[in-house]
Amino acid sequence: MRGHIRRRGKHWEIKYEVERSDGKRRTRYKAFRGTRREAQDELARTLAQVADGSHLNPSKVTITEYLRARLERWRAMGAISAKPAERYQQLVKNQIEPFIGGKLLQKLTAEEVEAWHAKLLTEGRHDGTGGIATRTIRDAHRLLAKALREAQQHGLVLRNVCAIQRPPKVESEEMHILTPEQVAGFSALLDGHEFAAPAVTALFTGMRRGELLGLRWRNVDLDAKLIKVRESLEETTAEGLQFKPPKTKAGIRDVTLPDTVVATLQAQRKRLLERRLQLGLGKLADSDLVFPDGEGSPQRPDSFSARWTELSKELKLGVSFHELRHTHASQLIDAGVDVVTISKRLGHASPGITLNVYAHLFRKDDSKAAAAINAALAR
Repeated sequence: MRGHIRRRGKHWEIKYEVERSDGKRRTRYKAFRGTRREAQDELARTLAQVADGSHLNPSKVTITEYLRARLERWRAMGAISAKPAERYQQLVKNQIEPFIGGKLLQKLTAEEVEAWHAKLLTEGRHDGTGGIATRTIRDAHRLLAKALREAQQHGLVLRNVCAIQRPPKVESEEMHILTPEQVAGFSALLDGHEFAAPAVTALFTGMRRGELLGLRWRNVDLDAKLIKVRESLEETTAEGLQFKPPKTKAGIRDVTLPDTVVATLQAQRKRLLERRLQLGLGKLADSDLVFPDGEGSPQRPDSFSARWTELSKELKLGVSFHELRHTHASQLIDAGVDVVTISKRLGHASPGITLNVYAHLFRKDDSKAAAAINAALAR
């Protein structure tokens, strides 16, 4: 947010901008008597109030106005990073503002929240052809609930109606994974293709897309058969491509490599070195990316995934790039690896997350347990 002061006769004019519910900015002015330093302090206080919505009359602030103000405050305080902030802005724009964004914050009722859920379920799509996924409704509800919880703490509302009216139950989405036969023939199928190295690494390590695209050679130890996950690449509209630590502390981890990945990365390093020598660029540096674009620069994550999706259809694999990670998890579960080890390898914040994501894969028959009991009784 921007603002400045200027002298107007015997007083100072404080000029600042606020964001309206339609996303456009409006310039506002107010007079202030005092010294220049005092006027600057007043401008700073005003901009801080704009950031959390307290510059508005609580009885007149709309849900959209308050949410936009909270998003700016969360970003300023470092409570959320650029990628989540972009996702929240999308939820406000697409799932909240068109339906309840114009309602007054203090007047929102639990019944209106329920009606909002129903509207999203039946008419939530942009083109009006139907509803949106329950997972998206849950995400929008959680965002509004968080903002209302803070509004209650700040005395702007008496209660958090989103805590009273729960969102619809999230329907489990079908997870596509490779078959054992596809896994066995995966490396051979992609041999010679630009996607071979990152896809094979993803399938047999379970690393995330951003972790792979942000991987540098200094964090690859082929002798020890190890990858140190220390960075991730993300792209947002506001900040473009950005290297950052993994999304959670658990994401910072060391991943052991099977022989097929070691061989794949050795071939990848050789290919990159040959290309650099042809271009007269010399040897690879430790800071160079393991999976760069043709010019050695970072690949845009969404573009990378889109190109993989096209190839997956062409090869009749039927999985997104992220579903290679799901396939890896399913391999570990089938092999009887314990959930704590799987959680650590995937970089989940807790084993509970692993169980929530892959609960259906853990639901197998308990014939081994019955066999163990039979054996015990026989003895």
